Amino acid sequence: MAVQAAQAASGTTVDSPAGGPGTVLGPAAALSCRECGERTPLGPVFACEACFGPLEIAYEFPGGGTSGPAGLRERIEAGPDNIWRYAPLLPVPADVAAKPNINPGFTKLVQADRLARELGVTGSLHIKDDSGNPTHSFKDRVVAIAVEAARAFGFTTLSCSSTGNLAGAVGAAAARAGLRSCVFIPHDLEQGKVVMAAVYGGELVGIEGNYDDVNRFCSELIGDPAGEGWGFVNVNLRPYYAEGSKTLAYEICEQLGWRLPDQLVVPIASGSQLTKIDKGLKELIALGLVEDKPYKIFGAQAEGCSPVSRAFKDGHDVVRPVRPETIAKSLAIGNPADGPYVLDIARRTGGAVEDVDDPRIVEAIKLLARTEGIFAETAGGVTVGVTKKLIEEGRLDPALTTVVLNTGDGLKTLDAVAPTTGMSAVIRPNLDSFREAGLAS
Repeated sequence: MAVQAAQAASGTTVDSPAGGPGTVLGPAAALSCRECGERTPLGPVFACEACFGPLEIAYEFPGGGTSGPAGLRERIEAGPDNIWRYAPLLPVPADVAAKPNINPGFTKLVQADRLARELGVTGSLHIKDDSGNPTHSFKDRVVAIAVEAARAFGFTTLSCSSTGNLAGAVGAAAARAGLRSCVFIPHDLEQGKVVMAAVYGGELVGIEGNYDDVNRFCSELIGDPAGEGWGFVNVNLRPYYAEGSKTLAYEICEQLGWRLPDQLVVPIASGSQLTKIDKGLKELIALGLVEDKPYKIFGAQAEGCSPVSRAFKDGHDVVRPVRPETIAKSLAIGNPADGPYVLDIARRTGGAVEDVDDPRIVEAIKLLARTEGIFAETAGGVTVGVTKKLIEEGRLDPALTTVVLNTGDGLKTLDAVAPTTGMSAVIRPNLDSFREAGLAS
């Protein structure tokens, strides 16, 4: 009740397009332009009318009451074992935990000692393993927030443009919430991701082209009468959707004993995840939930789709689009919307943006699996591969507390490792054949 009262007191009411009663989206107060600071009332909009800059949620956070930050920490720790434990800090209604939702989050922070030894890390190395979410990727976090916004604004169809993981997350979340789903993907995605997106019973549409082509199509559809009543989680609901990523920052700090990590390695697709992790860390500092100290954020890309890495290395502020060509299809966004903001964060925190080629991605996937029993999808291979490269080049301090993100399950990207992974031997069912194969210890 204390959390609900705090949210109702600080939240802002929004009216749905359907004309239903207003909904309070927790401490969300308005939409704020990241470029000019212009404020816009809460609604299904994503671009500033004054300068066309991207909009994000502006908050009026509840205080900790007479007990201060310690009281807020206690309320969080008493919450459910999913992202709704952070409901007082999210744009969601007070009763969100009671609604039908896939309830993602609070995934494992694995202390990766064996991987640390392989990489020469002397400090504390952790893998934030988000493959443990309901559809086995971090996208469940962002979609869960978007669903609540879709309900608040009266949308009846949930949609998205996706490189794979988001399509599955939207399909599952819509099914659980009782909404129709229709999602759009590049026609040549990994078969595992196609099946996982289609199995939830929604409509799955392949577009001839890459992700950027899919995204352009969705931008056209949203302005057409055919798209009326549709909530595109990563377009007109994007300001709300993006806030799901900051729960990764919340969890990491809570799981470290309410401490900031020294270094984080985060994959870059659109760049939104990295920017929102930084936002989450800054919010925890501002609320007094963690002690303020320097931290570095490193971005990780595949060499075959590395426009942000190239811009960082060239000292540019503008990210030039590229045509993706990499096995890391979940990161294959050639024109990343948040690229310039990623550059700002990497430079401000003293981090960097780096990339690795496809063979090193596969090598890193196997390394993580062999040392820690975590089978990462290709995006996880990118972060582990970049971490290894940064250590080898002396740019990531091996003596500090480092968190590396794995954002999805390797079962979704079997094609990446299948050609070089298989049975050790085929033997006859007898001991002589077993010994001949050299398998005896």
